[in-house]
Amino acid sequence: MKFLSLFFLLASLLTANTIAAANSISIKIAPKDTIIKLDTIRDRKLLKKKPIQKSTVKSSSRKSAGGSDTTAKGGLKSIIKATAEDSTHTDRVNQLSYLYGKAHVTYEDFELDAEYIRIDEKKHLIFARGAIDPKTKRYVGRPLSKQKEEKPVASDSLLFNYDSKKGKIWNPATTQDGNYISGGQAKRISEDEVAYRNVIFSTCELPFPDTHFGIVITKGIGQKNRIISGPAYLEIEGVPLPLAVPFGFFPKPNSRSSGLILPTFGEDQRLGFYLRNLGYYKAINDNVDATLMGSIYSKGSYELSLNSRYLKRYKYGGNLTLSYGSHNYGLVGDPPRKDFNINWSHSQDPNAHPGTTFSASVNAGTSSYYQNNPGQNNYNLEALTQNNLRSSITYGKTWAGTPFNLNVSLGHSQDLTKKQVTLELPTFSFNMATISPFDPKDRVGEQKWYQKINVGYSLVGTNKLNAVPESELFTKETLTRRLQNGFQHQVPISLNLNILKYFQFNTGGSYTERWYFQTIRKSYDRGSINGQLIPITDTVGGFARAGEYNLNAGVSTKVYSTIQFRKGNIKAIRTTTTPQISFNYRPDYGDPSYGYYRTAVSTASVPYPYTAQRYSIFEQSVYGGPSIGKQAGIGFSLDNTIEAKVKAKSTDTSGVDRKIPILQGLTFSTFYNFAADSLKLSTINMSGHTSILNQKVNINFSGLFDPYQTLVRDSISNGVKQNYVRRVNKLRFSDGKFPLLQNFNLSMSASLNPSTFRPKQRTDNTIANMTPDQEQRLAMINSDPGAYIDFNVPWNLSINYSFNFQNNIINSSSSNTVMLSGDVSLTQKWKVQYNTSYDIRAGKLSSATSFAIYRDLHCWDLSIQWLPFGFYKSYNVTLKVKASILQDLKLSKRNDYTNNQSFN
Repeated sequence: MKFLSLFFLLASLLTANTIAAANSISIKIAPKDTIIKLDTIRDRKLLKKKPIQKSTVKSSSRKSAGGSDTTAKGGLKSIIKATAEDSTHTDRVNQLSYLYGKAHVTYEDFELDAEYIRIDEKKHLIFARGAIDPKTKRYVGRPLSKQKEEKPVASDSLLFNYDSKKGKIWNPATTQDGNYISGGQAKRISEDEVAYRNVIFSTCELPFPDTHFGIVITKGIGQKNRIISGPAYLEIEGVPLPLAVPFGFFPKPNSRSSGLILPTFGEDQRLGFYLRNLGYYKAINDNVDATLMGSIYSKGSYELSLNSRYLKRYKYGGNLTLSYGSHNYGLVGDPPRKDFNINWSHSQDPNAHPGTTFSASVNAGTSSYYQNNPGQNNYNLEALTQNNLRSSITYGKTWAGTPFNLNVSLGHSQDLTKKQVTLELPTFSFNMATISPFDPKDRVGEQKWYQKINVGYSLVGTNKLNAVPESELFTKETLTRRLQNGFQHQVPISLNLNILKYFQFNTGGSYTERWYFQTIRKSYDRGSINGQLIPITDTVGGFARAGEYNLNAGVSTKVYSTIQFRKGNIKAIRTTTTPQISFNYRPDYGDPSYGYYRTAVSTASVPYPYTAQRYSIFEQSVYGGPSIGKQAGIGFSLDNTIEAKVKAKSTDTSGVDRKIPILQGLTFSTFYNFAADSLKLSTINMSGHTSILNQKVNINFSGLFDPYQTLVRDSISNGVKQNYVRRVNKLRFSDGKFPLLQNFNLSMSASLNPSTFRPKQRTDNTIANMTPDQEQRLAMINSDPGAYIDFNVPWNLSINYSFNFQNNIINSSSSNTVMLSGDVSLTQKWKVQYNTSYDIRAGKLSSATSFAIYRDLHCWDLSIQWLPFGFYKSYNVTLKVKASILQDLKLSKRNDYTNNQSFN
């Protein structure tokens, strides 16, 4: 049944207007001038006939003929222009012209290239064919003809009447919109009609007889907007199948056409028998199309989706998908699970509107959409297991010649596990780039110190709904009572100077002002018991402002040291140390005089004491409020880099020494707060990064050290002994101990393939200069990245190693994981993809391990995707056409995860 559907779908897409370059008239053709269904291997005996001896051409023979103009007689309105690289010969008695070697003929809107061309001026005939290559013995220089705006047609030979515009082609080969026609014969019987015989219609670009799969049309008439076909049958690898139709009547538009999309049949263990992805494609115009698809299940479930693509070259492009599903996974009569999803992506060409940008990336819907609608997402494991959805719509404006720019955005984030939604409706930012207000534009000479002062400004504002349950999102109370808004102004000021030649001095400060239209107040109910009740939070309307500032100053320098080596390939090792000392000051905004912090106190009751809690009136505001605690201290950081100078390789003709980084960065930093009453020294942060194997493997690491001593204490709660850790205001250095390592992270990553070791030169292929066919393929890849398999890259390997260690003295924990993904080409036609992670500590593979096998069948693709174990254990076998316009032409066999016994 599926092969019948496949056959009729191919037949209905018969859009070949490509046989328009030749047909026949009522004349006799000499056998030596015709090559019918010629193949260079199979018909090599036929091709052994002696070619015309070019040495016999006498008087008119010339190399690389510049061109010969023949004025047509018998009422012809135009001139035939003919050239040949090898030689030409003219028979003036019989009015015949012969052209040899890459011959080219043009007449009005007709163009022809071939190895050999004969022009008969008396009968108004042009004959063309190829020739036998004396070295390879293969047939080369096939005629290539083109008329008007039609696609070029290659053939073994052709005969064309340039007066009546009629002609005949033997073994044509041409393409249009991913469809290919080759083999047989074709002739034009009028300007709008083409007759063909025994041609093969296929999606395979290989011409006859190498076509793998196609429909053989024994007889047919092609008109401008339709094709009337006689008997046609299916043929695979040259073997005819008993699948045929006696006649056909098909539309043949010159542009994209609307039509039905055939469904697939099958059975789902929980939803019943299904008719999936029955749809209709509508080509609205050259810039917009739409696809409506639906699926129905025998147990009452259904799915609907509408997808629209739009593209305006050099302007913008995008894709919009609206999906809805109603599924009944329970008992008969239970209410169905209803889900929806909106997916929109939009991008603007950066050259379309200089100074203005607009982009969108929207993915929003119900939290259970991907789990309840796996079929609409082709059982994509990444979609099924995701925990968050995010959306962003952004508009940007930059005013040329000024430091100002504006950005406005709508944001959305959704926690699928907690079923909570956060919206920003909208967020805007107005920024002024840093300027030097005291530095005149017409300044002459060096800058004065005050002319180096830089000032900036930024304003941001938002309306925000934070962590709203899905069920309450569209209620009236949510928009009126839970909507938070505010504005934040920031003014940074900085000054950078060189002092004492080797030191960089920087100083400055920043002022931040926040505006809100609501704050909070906390209180306890009368008679509250200590530790057993949470204070009540009320929202108070009215304008409120919060201002804060901080001051800073710092000095830094660089210290270089070099170790020279006299022997070996390493000539020297150089270290660069960058120490930096900074001073920071910030007032204590928890002071009651500012009014930013308050205390909620419960009423005292016997025998329970009162309860008190200090809080910020801005703690639930979108930009928060000033921090509590005074800060006046010194910060210290030390950064180190190490690199080696290595002798040039013997194969390097330049002889220039190589610089190899050993350690690209190792930084230690801490801060000492003089204003704190205890524990003045903060934790010591350490971070570093480097790369090895000629920058192919990246290594990052970080750690956190506690400089203070700790004591372990225990307590009894509900009859259970519990331990806790208490820091003591005493440095570990005082007892000769190294700071305690609290946290350490190590990650390594590498993405390797042959081009990593042998980089290719960059090309100028960009989105701006893509062809329409490339744009169509890119749209297909963006909608389904798994649909693109690059067989030109023999192997890919991505490695990610992660190690994490946590230590809180009482107990410690660690994780040790390796993630592998990539692909390898077993042959030029077979490729295997893999994706897995291995927990070294637990000693087991991830349940999301997946494998995929791809087979390139030239014009078809065979893919097998397999998840061997875990909750999403499944497999999927798909055979589909490569042609982008026939992506719905495929056969699938799937055993999805919903059939697992453990599914619930």
